[in-house]
Amino acid sequence: MRVWKLSLAAAAASLALGGTALAQEDTSPSFSFNVGASTDYVFRGVSQTDEEPQIFGGADVTAGMFYGGVWASNVDFLDSTDAEVDVYAGVKPTLGAVSADLGVIYYGYVNSPSGSDYAYWEFKAAGSVAAGPATVGLAAYYSPDFFGAVDEALYYEVNAALPIGESPFTVSGALGRQELEGPGDYTTWNLGVGYALTDHVGFDLRYWDTADAGSFGPYYEPRVVLGVKATF
Repeated sequence: MRVWKLSLAAAAASLALGGTALAQEDTSPSFSFNVGASTDYVFRGVSQTDEEPQIFGGADVTAGMFYGGVWASNVDFLDSTDAEVDVYAGVKPTLGAVSADLGVIYYGYVNSPSGSDYAYWEFKAAGSVAAGPATVGLAAYYSPDFFGAVDEALYYEVNAALPIGESPFTVSGALGRQELEGPGDYTTWNLGVGYALTDHVGFDLRYWDTADAGSFGPYYEPRVVLGVKATF
């Protein structure tokens, strides 16, 4: 993981340099909001709601290539924890044909038990390119002090999306690997189809699965999730 630490440190330096360049431009902030629901909240192949429905919402602000936001969802860890609240910020520069995303995310948990150590930070480095009508991307997330009793953790994935002609349908999927300090590494993947009902309302039907995670119980088992999201 030390190589990833250096890579993400370099990404952070690039973010800082990008901020210096953008400071000379006149950019106005733009705000957006989102709300939605799904039959399960699945994060990297793992149910966060005890396989029960999810309700979520968030707000975002963008200014030029910079962005920030907050997002919240119900969770159920079979304890007193009520909700997850994420705060994030970053920069999305365009580097030739690559659309990059360098950012930081804080995952917070409301009413988590004392000593649970659920809250954590992640640093993100991602990029995507157009491949004909499709988009193909790579992403990596590093945490120096991950969820619960885990110390360092690294998640990396390859992902792709393909619109179906001029229709409102888009097929997308991802293959990722979660690596933890100590036991518990696993592979996860998902494949689904999105349907844009309007410019602001969309549905997503997705299959999730994992490998090497059988000892973690039913929350890592295969599942199909249906979700809807509205933006405004």
